[in-house]
Amino acid sequence: METTEKAIEVLNDLIEINNDRIDGFDRASKELGEGDSDLKALFSKFADDSRRNVQELSAVVRQAGGEVETGNSASGTIHRAWLDVRATFSGHDRKSILEECERGEDAIKKAYRDALTEDNGLSTQNTQLIAQQQQVINEGHDRIKALRDSQV
Repeated sequence: METTEKAIEVLNDLIEINNDRIDGFDRASKELGEGDSDLKALFSKFADDSRRNVQELSAVVRQAGGEVETGNSASGTIHRAWLDVRATFSGHDRKSILEECERGEDAIKKAYRDALTEDNGLSTQNTQLIAQQQQVINEGHDRIKALRDSQV
């Protein structure tokens, strides 16, 4: 596969998983109760981080002459459907919501790690952009994990 095509594929994969993350945090916010304004604000921030990631990645794809992916990943769609089923049976308490958010954060961390492999076809500049985004993603994951671990 040509380097530019490979790079566009990698970038579009990251766009899809960021779209998954936006949808996941929006959905999680709706599941939270009245006393969970702290999590709602945090989830909103994380969704906004991913919106910014999508904008930056989309600009790079367009600059490379590619078609920007606008949807979600198949695995993200399946995960959200599974969350709906699980929520029906387990309720919507903070801990279960944070557990599901952590699963989503694990997936996006893996996607960024995979994107930064040597055969990704990305320029040094684009690799730096993805590494910067990865740092924010990792910080989000760590915050969700710490909150989850603090729940009794």
